[in-house]
Amino acid sequence: MNPPSDSKAPSELGQSFAKVSGAKFDRKMRLRWSNKLFRIVCIGSALFVCLVLLCILVLMLRTGILTFSNVSLAEFFFSTNWDPENEHYGALTFILGTLALTSLTMLISIPISVVVAVFLAEMTPPWLRNLLRPVLDLLVGIPSVVYGFLGLTLLIPWLRTISGHDLADGLLAASIVLTIMVLPTISRISDDAISAVPNKYRDAAYALGANRFQTVIRVVLPAAKNGIMYAVILGMARAIGETMAVVMVIGNTAQLPNSLFTPTAVLTSNIVMQISSVEFDSTWNYGLYMMGFILLAISLLMIVAVRMLQKKGGRNS
Repeated sequence: MNPPSDSKAPSELGQSFAKVSGAKFDRKMRLRWSNKLFRIVCIGSALFVCLVLLCILVLMLRTGILTFSNVSLAEFFFSTNWDPENEHYGALTFILGTLALTSLTMLISIPISVVVAVFLAEMTPPWLRNLLRPVLDLLVGIPSVVYGFLGLTLLIPWLRTISGHDLADGLLAASIVLTIMVLPTISRISDDAISAVPNKYRDAAYALGANRFQTVIRVVLPAAKNGIMYAVILGMARAIGETMAVVMVIGNTAQLPNSLFTPTAVLTSNIVMQISSVEFDSTWNYGLYMMGFILLAISLLMIVAVRMLQKKGGRNS
């Protein structure tokens, strides 16, 4: 009948099959190369962040270490006499003040933040939860100078009234301001971590006869502890590095406090108060750079300590 058309049919089928196979091969190659490119971008971004952090540490250390050409290590780290005009550079007051302020802030803020997170995730009705979560998100974005101004004009006079001190500037005022600042961050991240716990965990606990309190304490919070730890790390990092709010309420006096209402100073407040009035090539300026390096080191060590406690708790559980 039409033999030429019958003879062409196998070749046409072969060509169409080759086209389909080529398309599949091209798609696999594109996916493979796109995955490799995405992996390279991710690794490069991570290395870039590490490189930036390393450069900052090297810059701070390289400049700060010049302090010890005129000041001994023992004087800088173990003396409380900070009097640059008379060539005394003891930074122990600021180091201890930073540790005390951060510890007191975390001691106050972590329990409150976790309670707020549990309340939002486990106990509030949906309409109230949808109302409170955006409010906490807005509180995160408020500038720190606003918190400091409110602490200076409202919190300090109130603390003077209840304590009877003429000056209520000090660790307590600064820790309360920092608690208000870090509470939204810790609460929201902890809220997300608690909400991500599968409902089957709660149902299993209720099936075993546990009440709501026992379920939250023994099931939900242990399951969400990794997310809560990350929230604590972020809150702690902000508390350590906060400057403006602390400067406005802590008193900025280079002395060891004998009470929570005694004016004192921390590393951040001392740096920001003095860095603009010193010469660059001076021991005073090098000492401030060394304080900045110590502040970074304290932040990294605290984060590493929290991670180690987290891993230890995970092995024990």
